[in-house]
Amino acid sequence: MLIRWSFAVLLGLLAGLWTAQRPGDPALFPPEGEQAAIVVHLLDNGFHTDLAAPRAALAAGDDALARAVRALPPGDWVRIGWGDAVFYVEQGPISGRLPDGARAFFRPGGNPSVVMLDPDPVDPALLSEKMRATLSLSPDGFAALRARVASSLRLDAEGRAVIAASRPGDDAVFYASHETFWVGHLCNHWTAEVLNAGGLPMPMVRSLTSGAVMRAARTAEQRVAELDLSDAGD
Repeated sequence: MLIRWSFAVLLGLLAGLWTAQRPGDPALFPPEGEQAAIVVHLLDNGFHTDLAAPRAALAAGDDALARAVRALPPGDWVRIGWGDAVFYVEQGPISGRLPDGARAFFRPGGNPSVVMLDPDPVDPALLSEKMRATLSLSPDGFAALRARVASSLRLDAEGRAVIAASRPGDDAVFYASHETFWVGHLCNHWTAEVLNAGGLPMPMVRSLTSGAVMRAARTAEQRVAELDLSDAGD
């Protein structure tokens, strides 16, 4: 009986963790009244999520993130991602990278990670709606989201972001992050944390998958649209 009860309690705890959602911050999201919204896009390639933010908004200020963004090649948008310092950067057939993928997921103690900044001249709004969710953040919400990205960067003694890698023929630059990558903190967890910092409610454990992050973002987006319609009908 005790074993059954303990097993039931464990299942309940696991179910609670799986369905738990970190609440959003209504002071940050959505924008209120006459606030000028800052649009960001959540991008999904089927298993990994990136954010795309306006370059001008990211480059404002004089912190390490602003200086790194201003040093990028041309592009009005910047794709922002995070991942394992080796697996995320390398390209090539996935079949040949599976052993390294297993290392990135399961090596005890975690693995070094990087923040990707990739300038893009193409407005992500032109992408298929299946691949993106478009979100309007308040200025304070964007500032909080941006601060979460900046906090991931590892800085040198002079306060500059540290370039960890780049790829030939690719404008993306990978900056060292002080966070560690493992199955309990994957790229999609990181994206969910960044969006949550910007005020959106996000599932933390379920963010193991890109689909869970996209569903949460689209749900937040839909609720804002419903709220706008409700206000218009009053």
